[in-house]
Amino acid sequence: MTAVRVAVLATGGKDSTLALYHVLQEGYEVERLAAIVPLREDSWMFHYPNIRLVDLFAETVGIPLVKAESSGVQNEELEDLKRLIEKLDVEGIVSGAIASSYQKSKLDEICKKLGLKSIAPLWHRDPLEILNEMLKLKLEVIITGVYAHGFNVDWLGKKINKDAVEKLRTLNSLYGVSLVGEGGEYETLVLDAPFFKKRIKIVSAEKIWKRQSGHFLITKAKLENKKP
Repeated sequence: MTAVRVAVLATGGKDSTLALYHVLQEGYEVERLAAIVPLREDSWMFHYPNIRLVDLFAETVGIPLVKAESSGVQNEELEDLKRLIEKLDVEGIVSGAIASSYQKSKLDEICKKLGLKSIAPLWHRDPLEILNEMLKLKLEVIITGVYAHGFNVDWLGKKINKDAVEKLRTLNSLYGVSLVGEGGEYETLVLDAPFFKKRIKIVSAEKIWKRQSGHFLITKAKLENKKP
């Protein structure tokens, strides 16, 4: 049976990385990573903090990357995504959608118009189960942006480990923060994963905090060999 040829919508964050891991495990033929670079922070659809590091992400997983810029305006960015996807010679599009009906439905509509399969390996999975799978797989994930009540500047650059998961559970119970940040409460960057050929090393970064939110701006990063 011929493997389904797909492109994975990639941000370098935990959800798209885990989705990529699953389709690789399930035997899909991942021909491309595809990324949209929004030109404004408050994009409805796309990951913003440090999205330009997706080039390093593509290099370390060894999969060609296709990307395009988007204005970030709600309706226009959907057309930007459609234009990017329709250029890809694939049979399906993979996303890291978990619970956002807005994002999932819009992507489904685009795929339907283009005659492609919309594949979402994490869709409606239990959020705590997803975080625990990340820990089990030893994904090295840091938080690059926080945008909800309950977070503070100390979260910026913090690794998602068992302690962080417990703190996220507390924020979930106190303030309703999504455990996986599906409502845009936080953003992430994956520095290492089991299928990475190298890991991403942060050389320099700064914490930018305004009022009740902020992001971890990585000013320089490079690839380094993984420890045996």
